[in-house]
Amino acid sequence: MSGLRIALAQINPTVGDLEGNAGLIRRAVAEAAAAGARLVVLPEMVLTGYPVEDLALRPSFQDASRMALEALAGHLADDGFGDVTCLIGYLDRLDDAARDGVSEPRRRPVNAAAVVRHGTVEARYSKRHLPNYGVFDEARYFVPGEEELTIDVDGLQVSVAVCEDLWREGGAVDAARRSGADVLAVLNASPYEQDKDDVRLDLCRRRAREAEATLVYCNMIGGQDELVFDGDSIVVASDGTVLARAPQFEDALLVVDIDPGAEAPTPGAEAPRLDAHAEVYAAIVMSVRDYVEKNGFRSVLLGLSGGIDSALVAAISVDALGPDRVFGVAMPSIYSSEHSLADAYDLAARTGLSIRTVSIAPMVEAYLTSMALTGLAEENLQARVRGTTLMALSNQEGHLVLATGNKSELSVGYSTIYGDAVGGFAPIKDVPKTLVWELARWRNRQAEGREETPPIPPNSIEKPPSAELRPDQKDTDSLPEYEELDRMLEKYVTGDHSAADLVAAGFAPDVVERILRLTDLAEYKRRQYPPGTKISLRAFGRDRRQPITNRWRESSPR
Repeated sequence: MSGLRIALAQINPTVGDLEGNAGLIRRAVAEAAAAGARLVVLPEMVLTGYPVEDLALRPSFQDASRMALEALAGHLADDGFGDVTCLIGYLDRLDDAARDGVSEPRRRPVNAAAVVRHGTVEARYSKRHLPNYGVFDEARYFVPGEEELTIDVDGLQVSVAVCEDLWREGGAVDAARRSGADVLAVLNASPYEQDKDDVRLDLCRRRAREAEATLVYCNMIGGQDELVFDGDSIVVASDGTVLARAPQFEDALLVVDIDPGAEAPTPGAEAPRLDAHAEVYAAIVMSVRDYVEKNGFRSVLLGLSGGIDSALVAAISVDALGPDRVFGVAMPSIYSSEHSLADAYDLAARTGLSIRTVSIAPMVEAYLTSMALTGLAEENLQARVRGTTLMALSNQEGHLVLATGNKSELSVGYSTIYGDAVGGFAPIKDVPKTLVWELARWRNRQAEGREETPPIPPNSIEKPPSAELRPDQKDTDSLPEYEELDRMLEKYVTGDHSAADLVAAGFAPDVVERILRLTDLAEYKRRQYPPGTKISLRAFGRDRRQPITNRWRESSPR
């Protein structure tokens, strides 16, 4: 039995850009063919981008996806690559016959993979198991007369699967084993989450052994709204040996030779793995870059308070876009400390971003002249004036405003709606405060290791966090220390632990009740917060939604 050279094209499509995505595919296939590949595996729904959400329901988009696939098949042949077999993810549909008194047929969108070669779409497959988000219907494979798809490529049998087909027991793996497949090719758009790369690798090894075939797992990269895809495409032999592994958060063409007749698989090249902090940082950088560029913004704008959150977001933005596309605004009030302004300008000097000062004191005073506000209402007024200032500059100059709140603050509602919560994107929305500090220190160490200027001022990292909305204010005036708070929130928000569970874990009952109440009551604020990069298993907005009108309260034993 002869071997087969396979290329995994780890690329970054844009949702809805059928022509642009087809261009990416054509370039990837050309590069793969130049490397001698006979089979090219591309990511899940690479032609349409992913996830398409309710675009999948539009008949016009379904039709456009189908036509784009047919056109792409012809273009690949015209390019001279008709003899190369390509597995391409796209959106298709099933047309059910009219029934139950409905005169029009039902169009069901399906997440599909196509076999393209010799200028035609030879076969189509739709995945059986679907994610818990999106709008796809459960559907059977729809190659006429077949319930599973295995194709011949240069004498080797290649079974096809799409994303969740791999995660569930049986299904595509059983199909590959029944068909005697040499290769199980899996098209993926698997979003990044912390520690997921190890889970992904273990799964691929297990499924390769179960399928008794070489498993080829091609994953997408790039940012799409809250999601970011990290690549990390993998090829695993039938005994679980890793034959090749692509880099994370990078375009890559992973080329590997498969020879089922070899006595023992030979491990191949594995791209270096990123450490835990490097992974998260790379995910947010890619997410910011793609959100800005795919949505057509030329620059970003953010408030610079001198604090750690805005400093980290600024450093991320400069790494994503370059300093000439990042604009900061220092907005001191009568309560702002001298070091806040100094730290903001120090950050600008370290990173090269543009900064200006707009004092909010006269604007706040004008409000207070017209309205008698005191206490919390006066504090929040300052935040809302800052928010209005940023949005006015955005409207005037065309910048995308970045919100700088972190997950800990969002959890307990420690933000001002229409104030610091304004903006079009929130890069660290899913980053707990303690991780904010860790990322800032990590980024500075990376700069020092390259003999560069650390981007984040040490004083922004070391000083106690404060909103500076009243004299000598500190976050810990109303919250526990962030180390304790984040441990509690991880258990409650991500783990769904009860108040009793938290008390049993050693947290004080009165603190538990107060923090859980704050978290539950802040749901209406979170619903109005800008989208932001998802890095965890339970990100607010996409993975965790509680009723806004909700009288259930956790109570702790005493």
